[in-house]
Amino acid sequence: MLSELQSIFSSERVLTSDSDLKKYGKDWTSYFDIKASYVVFPASAEEIQKLVLFARSKKIALIPSGGRTGLSGGACALNGEVVVSFERMNKILEFDSIDQTVRIQSGVLTEELQDFAKKKDLFYPVDFAARGSSQMGGNVATNAGGIKVTRYGLTRDWVVGLQVVTGSGELLNLNQSLVKNATGYDFRHLFIGSEGTLGFVTEVTLRLAPPPSKTKVLFLGSDSLEKVMQTYSLFKRQNILVAFEMFSDKALKLVEQSTGLKSPLSSRCNYYIVTEIECPGEPTDGPEQKIMSSLEQALSEELITDGAINQNEAQAKIFWRFREDISESLSKFSPYKNDIAVRISKIPTLVKELDPLLAKNYPTWEVIWFGHIGDGNLHINILRPADLSKEDFVKECQKVDNLVFQAVKNHQGSISAEHGVGLTKKAYLSFTRSPAEIELMRNIKQVFDPDGIINPGKML
Repeated sequence: MLSELQSIFSSERVLTSDSDLKKYGKDWTSYFDIKASYVVFPASAEEIQKLVLFARSKKIALIPSGGRTGLSGGACALNGEVVVSFERMNKILEFDSIDQTVRIQSGVLTEELQDFAKKKDLFYPVDFAARGSSQMGGNVATNAGGIKVTRYGLTRDWVVGLQVVTGSGELLNLNQSLVKNATGYDFRHLFIGSEGTLGFVTEVTLRLAPPPSKTKVLFLGSDSLEKVMQTYSLFKRQNILVAFEMFSDKALKLVEQSTGLKSPLSSRCNYYIVTEIECPGEPTDGPEQKIMSSLEQALSEELITDGAINQNEAQAKIFWRFREDISESLSKFSPYKNDIAVRISKIPTLVKELDPLLAKNYPTWEVIWFGHIGDGNLHINILRPADLSKEDFVKECQKVDNLVFQAVKNHQGSISAEHGVGLTKKAYLSFTRSPAEIELMRNIKQVFDPDGIINPGKML
């Protein structure tokens, strides 16, 4: 197979060393045994077409690989697959100043797109901690959300066109960047969130937003999750929220230990909030006064026990680090992660159910909560004890997944809010999707990938 791959790509764009296979054949999940056969680096959609047609003829499985920042095993190669890296398809191809859209190859990093938009006096608002390594093709494949969903929505809301190569080798240009297009099924939205199971996203056209208004970032402390939710409701009624994030005191302590940062509050609290709020105009104008009024009301009603508001951009970045550095601070513990979602109003009830469940099953283990309160997304992180192997740890954690996901199902929630299904959640898909939905998903997969060679074994 090596000679055939080298005939499609140049020899330096086909890697076979064990270190390269391990590097490109996995994502941020750390407990799968990686067994890729080759890594290839296409430079164009035409090369990907040739690869797919070759793979169909030989029944070879292909794994799309972007920034590899996923947490569901969706980019892991376990059975000798060929990994298709988009690392070299990283060009910004076209900018349209009238439509305020940009056409890019899939390997462009999120941060590169954000910087490009800023140079054009525009804004790409989908943002998260992995902005410096995540690729836009992967963001499309997982419908990435992040910290500003409350104000700006998901990746889906910004994609106006896609170029894709399907599992049958067809090159499709979907929607052609049109605002209105009432001509039947919009296949663009099938590929968004499909986790690379229908084909390869080769180009993405995105609309950009006007530059954002000035914002203020608040760091708040609260005694209970119920009061966190009441604080959210208060600030949402009176202000334009960009983000509203919550994390526990255990999470804050780990960030402090990892980074050397110190909490900006004078007292410890059970929960903390980082919220970013728009305040256009001068400081004496209405929006900023509303923020101060909301803060004073939250304090007077004892919804929060303490709070701070940033005085400059540097302080705003520090406030955000307490939230964004949580995952990195947890990484040394090889945490078992679940990201779940329910309606925003259901969060306190769900946590009240899950807390005793987790305490009963992990009486000596550390469980760290944080989440995007503004969109109903909670992250559960179970820290691995030092004396337990990764394999045994994962087995123990999986025993309680059924209980956690049953509680989520009882609240009409989702077992995966933003990490995707991949390998880690596919056995539990029925907790969120009905049998009829799953069968339709299988049928759609069959249409776009008739030989089942594109990211097989993921999601379904």
